[in-house]
Amino acid sequence: MSKRLVIPGELVTEERKKLGSHVFIRDGKIYSDAMGLVNDESDFASVVPLEGKYAPEQNDLIIGVIVDEKFSVYEVDINSFYSSWISKKELREILKPGTIISGKVMKVNEFNEVDLGGIRSFFGGELIEVSAVKIPRVIGREGSMLNVLKNGTKSNIIVGRNGRIWAKGGDVNLLRRAINKINAEAHMDSLTQRITDFLDKENGGVKMQPPSDDGNMENMDEGDE
Repeated sequence: MSKRLVIPGELVTEERKKLGSHVFIRDGKIYSDAMGLVNDESDFASVVPLEGKYAPEQNDLIIGVIVDEKFSVYEVDINSFYSSWISKKELREILKPGTIISGKVMKVNEFNEVDLGGIRSFFGGELIEVSAVKIPRVIGREGSMLNVLKNGTKSNIIVGRNGRIWAKGGDVNLLRRAINKINAEAHMDSLTQRITDFLDKENGGVKMQPPSDDGNMENMDEGDE
């Protein structure tokens, strides 16, 4: 079934449903607060935005890049409008500008500044960026799409909620093409099968074995397919 496109303020449904993301209720009806695709096939009504910057939330796993060093903290680019910081007291190593890290959002203050914890730095590998609102599609329902990407490219992959993906090993160029395809076709149905078919074709019909889990962050199981 094709998903319906709505704009901010447009009616999503008149049915009584629980409120999901990017919707609000007025006069007993549910409306969208973003441009995106309606998902109202269950007890919940929600809208999946087509575009948008990352809005940090506590406990999110993110991938960042060190951009500056101050007296007691490192400044981190987390692909958001807001600043993010790591206390040097939390680390045993010295980080240089350009270092890629993963971490967990520990706190978002009243100024939307972000404190990070559980920091892990990476050496080598590549960053792939997509719109932050497309990340659930990159992960898939219960990690289904992420498993397809791992199996089809033999790459170690870490997905951040902030629209950044770190990958190392395997066919990273093929992975980048597959993720770009997900980014462009996120509004389409049967996306997991489409990506599976794409990777199988690119691999000459040979199904690749999944990589080892040495570099994988804990799975993020949110997604809509």
